[in-house]
Amino acid sequence: MATIAVYSVKGGVGKTTLAVNLAWCAANISRRKTLLWDLDPANGSGFLLGIDPKKKRAAESVFADGVDPARLIQTTGYTNLDLLPADESIRTLGRQLDRLGKKKRLLKLVEGLTRNYDRIIFDCPPVLNEVSAQVMRAADLVIVPLPPSPLSSRALEVVVEEVRGSGKGHPPILPVLSMIDLRRTLHRDARTANPKWPAIPLASAVEQCAVERKPVGAFAPRAPATRSFAQLWTAIERKLASR
Repeated sequence: MATIAVYSVKGGVGKTTLAVNLAWCAANISRRKTLLWDLDPANGSGFLLGIDPKKKRAAESVFADGVDPARLIQTTGYTNLDLLPADESIRTLGRQLDRLGKKKRLLKLVEGLTRNYDRIIFDCPPVLNEVSAQVMRAADLVIVPLPPSPLSSRALEVVVEEVRGSGKGHPPILPVLSMIDLRRTLHRDARTANPKWPAIPLASAVEQCAVERKPVGAFAPRAPATRSFAQLWTAIERKLASR
């Protein structure tokens, strides 16, 4: 079993779209039993999978003592892919965990899910707090989406500092150029400067995920963006295999 965090300190970088499409690739390409764990209060992952949040459920209840997270998991319309959704109440989760001093609560919950899942993918909140720190302790690999811009280098530095601060044996980091448009000079320069980083194009098919409320591979299997997500997932599996 392996855990993968999709994380950025900036919003609007394609983080949730990346997490959802990688989870779909894990379930459909690798045939892995996959859990997508949404830790972002916007509940974007659930939205893109066509699942509306249950308003009566408090997101932080999964972190309470004695709660079995398995009973909060929802099935999706895709084979091998389940969702542990979030809602707005997760905004207070960082303060709650910090107050209770449960530094490894998320890691313990992950360990309890290992018998049911081959891959757990975290859609992380775009903030630095106790939740993100706990994700870093639980992750085997951290994926960082970076749009081609001067601010991206700084964003990557912040993530690297956060991951290294998680303790000894911190997970490796895989930067990904997201929303790249090679017709633009700045984007071409970013690609030239980082030729080994995987890249996800700025494409209408990716934007349509929010309209279709589906991963791009589910409604546009032959689109170039679908191939890009699949290639990225293959690179992730190779990196996990080399641990």
